[in-house]
Amino acid sequence: MRGETGYDAEFREFMVGRWGDLVRFAYGLTGDRGHAEDLAQTALAKAYASWGRVRRTDDPDAYVRRILINANHRRFRKQRVPEHSGAAPVEPAVADGTELFDQREALVAALMELPPKQRAVVVLRYWDGLTETQAAAILGCSVGNVKSQASRALAKLRGSAQLTDGSMAR
Repeated sequence: MRGETGYDAEFREFMVGRWGDLVRFAYGLTGDRGHAEDLAQTALAKAYASWGRVRRTDDPDAYVRRILINANHRRFRKQRVPEHSGAAPVEPAVADGTELFDQREALVAALMELPPKQRAVVVLRYWDGLTETQAAAILGCSVGNVKSQASRALAKLRGSAQLTDGSMAR
């Protein structure tokens, strides 16, 4: 872009490359596409404001995810009862995937029943496919804490009324 500095170009490249993943991650935390996009935008705006520091970290992506998680916690504290607008999921169901869509909606509803930290662990580990070590780095906690939070969350998901047959939580 005309007049764009190297700093701006570097951030733009990061932002364009990570936008979809950040929105999917935020959707896993919120269950709402609109909130997910707002959180991703907020996280990227905060990252841009301190991009000089963010880009020097070992893992800028983890840093931005942490910003996103913190922004979601602030939103959650302000709004104790999470809204679920029923908006379409980030990734649409495949051809005639009514059952897949129903399962995804049930899973998102069950995730919304989890406490925020357990939800973040589940989304990082099983939605985004990160290792326990990567999730711990993003969340700023120990690997043992990630393991225990994941174990508790999966136990709650297995018993969730949203996942009636239990097949989704295995």
